[in-house]
Amino acid sequence: MRPHAVIEPRFGRPGLASFAVGIVDDDIVRVREATNLRDVVSQYVQLKRVGRRWVGLCPFHAEKTASFNVNEENGLFKCFGCGKGGDAITFVREMEHLDFVDAVEWLAAKASITLRYTEKREDEGRKRRGRLIDAMEKAVEWYHQRLLTGDDAGRARGYVRSRGLDGDVVRTYRIGWAPEGWDTLARALRLPDDVLVDTGLGFLNRRGGQTDAFRGRLLFPIFDVNGDPVAFGGRVLPGGEGPKYKNSAGNTIYDKSKVLYGLNWAKADVVNADEVVVCEGYTDVIGFGVAGVPTAVATCGTALTIDHLRTLRKFARRVVLAFDADAAGQDAAARFYQWERELDLDVAVAALPSGVDPGDLAHSDPQRLHAAIAEAVPFLGFRVERVLTAAPLSSPEGRAKAAEAALTVIGEHPSELVRDQYVMQVADRCRIDPEQLRARLRSPGAKRVAVDRAVPTASRVWLPETPEVNALLALIHEPDVVDPLLMIDTKLTASMFADLKNLAAFNALASTASLHEAIEVADAGASELLLQLSVAELDGEPEDAVAGLVREAARRQIRRVAASETPIPPLVHQALNDINEPNTKRTAITELLTWLGSQSEESV
Repeated sequence: MRPHAVIEPRFGRPGLASFAVGIVDDDIVRVREATNLRDVVSQYVQLKRVGRRWVGLCPFHAEKTASFNVNEENGLFKCFGCGKGGDAITFVREMEHLDFVDAVEWLAAKASITLRYTEKREDEGRKRRGRLIDAMEKAVEWYHQRLLTGDDAGRARGYVRSRGLDGDVVRTYRIGWAPEGWDTLARALRLPDDVLVDTGLGFLNRRGGQTDAFRGRLLFPIFDVNGDPVAFGGRVLPGGEGPKYKNSAGNTIYDKSKVLYGLNWAKADVVNADEVVVCEGYTDVIGFGVAGVPTAVATCGTALTIDHLRTLRKFARRVVLAFDADAAGQDAAARFYQWERELDLDVAVAALPSGVDPGDLAHSDPQRLHAAIAEAVPFLGFRVERVLTAAPLSSPEGRAKAAEAALTVIGEHPSELVRDQYVMQVADRCRIDPEQLRARLRSPGAKRVAVDRAVPTASRVWLPETPEVNALLALIHEPDVVDPLLMIDTKLTASMFADLKNLAAFNALASTASLHEAIEVADAGASELLLQLSVAELDGEPEDAVAGLVREAARRQIRRVAASETPIPPLVHQALNDINEPNTKRTAITELLTWLGSQSEESV
């Protein structure tokens, strides 16, 4: 039995090869087998035994009723509230915010296991990234020292001081200065051509000479969540040439749709606060930090994406937008509402003074900046308030127009309950009967946002008690009892599953050597079902579960045979009666399986 490298059903599920690179497969198996999942989870969650499971409050989302389940025997967990699930490696990845290899190394250290690495991963993966990160680190330090001590950086130092950033701040955020020269950095670091290009630090000119990517700019190094330098954001000094900001292009180590500036510094405070502030610029993040709000991060010259929010959801549930959240209009609203539901986020908007940059406010009025975050309002509430504040509510005509505009905004939200709350607010402010507004909102022309409403809820812990589901539960939890009955002829057993998802789950179990492997190879729906079943309880005896599956299959076959006017052997009818009795159940199961097998052979 060789379980595969990791189990992550429904969460991107990359191929096995991508999981296995880096660490020898056998060592991954050793780590998993040496790890007691309950012991690992208990470091973060207080668990209580319920039957064969351990149950507690989910560490991945806020809840008052425990829906987080751990099966210590199988080494699998599943939360029926937020939907997260997997094995010990998956759990550590989520809790410690690590990649797959780092999570295995984390567990291996706990188990005192020395890992072996694949040559391919060492030569082409980790070593390559290591060389690029090492080059970036050298560049960060070189640029930083240039700002601190370079003769050509005097004007840059003056600009930094004018923005209220002292030496401690410059050193904390490792701000740097890129000289005006075409190849000053390249000559100083003497990097190989491929490393210079792949890091985005430079490029080759027409004659093949190395040329710096950043020149005459104040540089803000961008670090990934683990603190590795992966990119730069460069700001031109006032009066300088070119665009105000220039950012590193995406490359091997940098994906701007996922990386957030400042998250490496802010993540611990974000976790403690369960809240993250999202800004637009590097100086905004620094300003928040100087003002005593250490939970700020920024997008790196791009719009906020769902990948950004997936990253942030690992650390906090509440996201406060500290920029003009209404500027992008309805399209942005549709995305935010869908992201709120899909990722179980609360998106709010900081109550910043209009037209004031957070970085500037941090120095001019830090208390106001604190208040802006503390008084952040839900995204829809912010948009409705903006409409009403801008409208002339002193006249009946003005109030009617304001109500119409507010209804347009309200109609974009997917939740009827939320919409109705804001309808009542608008009715009060505009002095209009709420029933009139509700009628307008329900009219055919009213806008709605199409979102995926299939949000996981705690109620999903209750699996349907069907004969097929019970049989799968018995196969997973009581294989010693069930396998001699159902796994001798897997083709016959497969024919007894009428539900396609249940059938796919059974086929995955029948074609693999372990539950871990079955979860990995199954399609998304069956994989999710198997993971849920792994932490569910079998209600009753395993032999009863087999009896239920066989009984239903026999009844379906009897109906088919009767339709063809073929007589049913009396032995079959007797077995259907005997299968309900404890003393004759096993014999009846065998007799019905034999008959079903003969029917299957006749149909070939």
